[in-house]
Amino acid sequence: MTVQTTDDAVLGGRLRLVQPKRGHRVGHDAILLAAATEAQAGERAIDLGAGVGAAGLALAHRVPGLNIDLVEIDAELCALAAENARRNGLEGRVRAMVADVTDARALSAAGIVTGAADRVLMNPPFNDPRVHQLSPDLRRRRAHAGHSTLLDSWSVAAHRLLKSGGVLTLIWRADPRDEVIATIAVRFGSIDIMPVLPSADAPAIRILVRAVKDAAPETRDFAPLVLNDAAGKPTREAEAVLRGAEPLLFSEKS
Repeated sequence: MTVQTTDDAVLGGRLRLVQPKRGHRVGHDAILLAAATEAQAGERAIDLGAGVGAAGLALAHRVPGLNIDLVEIDAELCALAAENARRNGLEGRVRAMVADVTDARALSAAGIVTGAADRVLMNPPFNDPRVHQLSPDLRRRRAHAGHSTLLDSWSVAAHRLLKSGGVLTLIWRADPRDEVIATIAVRFGSIDIMPVLPSADAPAIRILVRAVKDAAPETRDFAPLVLNDAAGKPTREAEAVLRGAEPLLFSEKS
């Protein structure tokens, strides 16, 4: 199947991404995920369910010297991710590979070493097909909806890939916050939570989660990121992350 694509700018034009014209499109979630992922030069990160590579490439752009593997089950999206790495001059540090996130043998065959990653970031399909209307578009449906045990199976994969002390960063719907924490806490210790609010007086729509492998058990709630002010315009903090390519700092609640 030939994919019709568009050529789009993200991060205030700092990245150019080719992506499918129809179906799932790159949005705020991928950029927020990258911004919330702390990383340093010389480390290795793995972007699980990378799609066309938006989150991993945004992270690679922000952190020179960081090496990133983009893992995507859809071969055509994976090919676009590889092309996006090339066209943004990041192919020397970014690899794209076709594999099922939950298939340990496939990941190993692709050259991903168990227990060697410093960072894993992931934006799993988080809509429950039992309660959310599904898109008729196969790619959009695969990107947005997953079975009830999907987060558990992806967290198993992340735990397996990370070294001791490595950090998992993920973005998820805000409504099942306690369920997310309970699932992640089975395998990870320290867990940090940052809500994402569309406006200061609205309920959270997303949560950003950071969890450390082999850390002492602890759950901490951090101040939310508010996307829009009372006039409906992007806040300074949101603009800095979504357009300015700045990291998203987790700050203690006042």
